[in-house]
Amino acid sequence: MTNQTLNAIERLAQTKQERLNKKLAKRYAKEKRFKFFGISSIVIGLSFLALLIGTIFTAGFSTFYATEIRLDVHYDAEVLGIDNIEDEQQLLYANWGGLLKEALKERFPEVTGRSAKRRLYTLTSSVGEYDLKDRLLANPELLNSTESIWVLADDETDAFMKGQVDRTLPEAERRFTDEQIAWVDSLKESGDIRKSFNTQFFTSGDSREAEQAGIRGAMIGSLYTLLVTLILSFPLGVATAIYLEEFAPKNRLTEIIEVNINNLAAVPSIVFGLLGLAVFINVLHLPRSAPVVGGLVLTLMTLPTIIISSRSSIKAVPPSIREAALGLGASKMQMVLHHVLPLAMPGMLTGTIIGMAQALGETAPLLMIGMVAFIVDVPATPFDPSTVLPVQVYLWSDLPERAFVAKTSGAIMVLLGFLATMNLVAVFLRKKFERRW
Repeated sequence: MTNQTLNAIERLAQTKQERLNKKLAKRYAKEKRFKFFGISSIVIGLSFLALLIGTIFTAGFSTFYATEIRLDVHYDAEVLGIDNIEDEQQLLYANWGGLLKEALKERFPEVTGRSAKRRLYTLTSSVGEYDLKDRLLANPELLNSTESIWVLADDETDAFMKGQVDRTLPEAERRFTDEQIAWVDSLKESGDIRKSFNTQFFTSGDSREAEQAGIRGAMIGSLYTLLVTLILSFPLGVATAIYLEEFAPKNRLTEIIEVNINNLAAVPSIVFGLLGLAVFINVLHLPRSAPVVGGLVLTLMTLPTIIISSRSSIKAVPPSIREAALGLGASKMQMVLHHVLPLAMPGMLTGTIIGMAQALGETAPLLMIGMVAFIVDVPATPFDPSTVLPVQVYLWSDLPERAFVAKTSGAIMVLLGFLATMNLVAVFLRKKFERRW
């Protein structure tokens, strides 16, 4: 072989190597770009999530503490208009608001004009009247005596204390007047105003007054609704999954059932609300806006998720477990109940908790059955009118008062806390009881 031939072969090999290197460089460049786009997508998604959560927490954190004003209240029987402390009718119609007004006038004796007094009286919330009533009922000896108590402030006073009112703006551009600012400053100097943990937010029902509104009614309603959903959906879902996987014959009918179960998992939730309105309320005449109806609707919505996850858990159990149980003389029912079901239960529980978390965050189906009503009383049973946390968020978000913005964000924070807890429980159960075959 001549030198020219060898040189030609070397040049050809070198050309092929250069082409291969270029192709490899392009491939590596594509992989780097793909990796960059993937990481960028994750970073952008996490940034938006952090921005959303940060915005909610920033707006809602102030909900968890409230402003209180200390007043020296004189339980004057003449002002109250009562002469018999044991007369319930007199106590019911007593002038409790008059006590607060007298206490405020005593604290600010320089306020004399009618309009000025009217603005002075707005520093405190009307819920203080009920507190005074409860205290006097608990301690009748307080009548005609004086007591120093902390009274919940009005929402505008509360907003000013939380820095949500810009005192540098002209008075005409804000609802909190210069005179009211001076009174609050005076209370600050004397130590008669403070910020404390807002127990009212967790112990009260809904209210048109922002400082009095709480989520207790919505929390109890959500609890009852999820309890009804769990009692109905878990046994039905698990039983359906066991039948379809272990006992149902493989024919056209079971295929149709399986396809419909998978399709139901993708049906918009508002469709289930329309179904609940048509069947449970209009046909069966169940109480409107009751947790029991909400639980029935959410059961229909949650069942496909539980069935699908339960079937996947049953399929994950190795066939050798079934064969060993049957080989030792167990019946098919014993094999399923004593061997397959215990091994598949962690996955079933995980799917159930995730389905319940999804049900907790649903709003649309519950709006259709009337759980959007304004309800102050806390439900005592699943048959009492109620609302739930997502609907409470929806109701507050539609109100124009500035204080309800913080209330809305605070309720969202509580709802996110419940959802995160339920998902953490699901992860814990899966990790704790998971078997690797």
